[in-house]
Amino acid sequence: MRFSGPRVAPISGAARQVVVLLHGFGANGDDLIGLAEYFRAILPDALYVAPDAPNICALNPAGLEWFDLSEANPDRVAKLAAAARPALATYLEELWIETGLAAGESVLIGFSQGAMMALEVGLRLAHPVLGIVGFSGALPGAASLASEIRSRPPVCLLHGSADPVVPYALGLAAREALQGLGVEVTFHSSPGAGHTITPDGLDFAMGFLRRLAAAREGPET
Repeated sequence: MRFSGPRVAPISGAARQVVVLLHGFGANGDDLIGLAEYFRAILPDALYVAPDAPNICALNPAGLEWFDLSEANPDRVAKLAAAARPALATYLEELWIETGLAAGESVLIGFSQGAMMALEVGLRLAHPVLGIVGFSGALPGAASLASEIRSRPPVCLLHGSADPVVPYALGLAAREALQGLGVEVTFHSSPGAGHTITPDGLDFAMGFLRRLAAAREGPET
């Protein structure tokens, strides 16, 4: 499935990695593509893509959604996230064919509902992505993940302690559930912050990406 959305080309012109930026509920790809300017300092040879979610937002017709969040019942959210998974997984497969890259050269970065989708898809791929970054998100379908997880890439979770939209407790629960499944998780709390990407959170995420890039390149000789 070819979603539309903005892109930022690699500085070198030849993509060696691809970074997929998944926006939140009621937004679109333009909302996150600006992060490319920060991350390019670490991954200058990456293609940055910020696909638009496929559905008109139920609560904000001017925006888009990966799945309906008008009711936050956990069982309902898990079911709808699972239903949204195949379209995004297909998008990734088509992106890898287009670029000649693979899961192992890819990073999934999401905010809020986009973070939920990054985890929903990224942990069920046959081959692990390089890493997953989730800002202000949660882990939908945690109960079923134990039997469905297929890969365990390193995960970085970031959350404001005063988030009124996706409660901080959901970020902590995601960390605990993932660690229980053997996933390497780093977690950053932004004290007093709400539902947003904070400067300290962005710095922490950049450090995570820097470590991924270094591990990918291997030890110096």
